[in-house]
Amino acid sequence: MTATSPLTLTGTRLRDLFERLDGAVAEYYAELGLAGFKPRYTPVARVLRELGPSPIRAIADALDVTHSAISQTVARMADDGLVTLEPGADGRQRVVHATDRLRGFHTVMDAEWAATVAAMGELEAELSHPLTALLMEVERALDRRPFADRIRDAAAR
Repeated sequence: MTATSPLTLTGTRLRDLFERLDGAVAEYYAELGLAGFKPRYTPVARVLRELGPSPIRAIADALDVTHSAISQTVARMADDGLVTLEPGADGRQRVVHATDRLRGFHTVMDAEWAATVAAMGELEAELSHPLTALLMEVERALDRRPFADRIRDAAAR
């Protein structure tokens, strides 16, 4: 296996694929007048729209991602004037509230979301295996046995 074999380029290919997909969504947001609205904000915005003001933990649970990931995203959204953070009932919890600016984006976001889902379906129809199904399969395999464990075991052989 050479230094540029397909296996050694997995991380590079994944980052490039993510940047191409995410970049296209960001480009479309800008075309729709949502300049500065980042694709990573959409899932949080959709959860807030559905649940209303929510603790970071509830948003993370709804999206099945880490508290840390949502906390970082929410901090950026607050910097961009899309959400505010207020203390929760016990003082340790932070509750995320959508601002009027974010609520004003909802109609455009709904149209973008529908177009993105349709475009992803079209892309997946061209693939030998649906990308979303494959990603979920990878996640389950890594849940069963983390990649760091796999690396350690391979290094010990």
